[in-house]
Amino acid sequence: MLVRSRMTANPVVVHPETSFEDALQLLREKKIRRLPVVDKQGNLVGIVVEKDLLYASPSPATSLSVFEVHYLLSKLQVKDVMTKRVITVGEDCPLEEAARIMVDHKIGSLPILRDRQVVGIVTETDIFRIMAEALGGREKGVRIAMRIPEVKGELAKIASNIAELGGNIVSVATFVASDAQHREITMKVQGVQRDALVGAVEKAGAQIIDAREITTEYEPKLISSR
Repeated sequence: MLVRSRMTANPVVVHPETSFEDALQLLREKKIRRLPVVDKQGNLVGIVVEKDLLYASPSPATSLSVFEVHYLLSKLQVKDVMTKRVITVGEDCPLEEAARIMVDHKIGSLPILRDRQVVGIVTETDIFRIMAEALGGREKGVRIAMRIPEVKGELAKIASNIAELGGNIVSVATFVASDAQHREITMKVQGVQRDALVGAVEKAGAQIIDAREITTEYEPKLISSR
């Protein structure tokens, strides 16, 4: 899957001369946290994120009057607070590579360019959404996590045994194990009972880490202090 299939196309953008107040208002109205900055030709020249604007705001402990604060902010423009060195990718970048780039560079978004023109943006929220989908986060069935030898054909044997049971694998993801000789696999399987699935997977030589029936979505707990 490539970023073009999951990016937010034609994202909201601003110009270097856009005022601080207009940029902040735009973020709040659109409920977004990042604004690519483009010049008059539509070429990317920077990016401004919500924290940049908040850092530029005077502290509540400032000795300035409300009128002085308002005056200072009215003079501030996006070009004064934007990041000018922006890491980007093209539309044909694989999603996993986009995620890796974001992790490696510790950034929360990637503008997607066609030449120098901004045609989309991918954020960490998009990556989390894709991860949830890849792991079958909204699918019911048996969720089974296992550890298998890093040997050719091991995953195929497991899939074959599941197919013989009449199971349907709706998601599968592999993860690096603590040693180079193994892989950890998480699957969501429908159409089979938990115990039967565990038996089929163990028969293929896998070590079960966890197996549970998923019938409802996991409910988060809200902790609120007074």
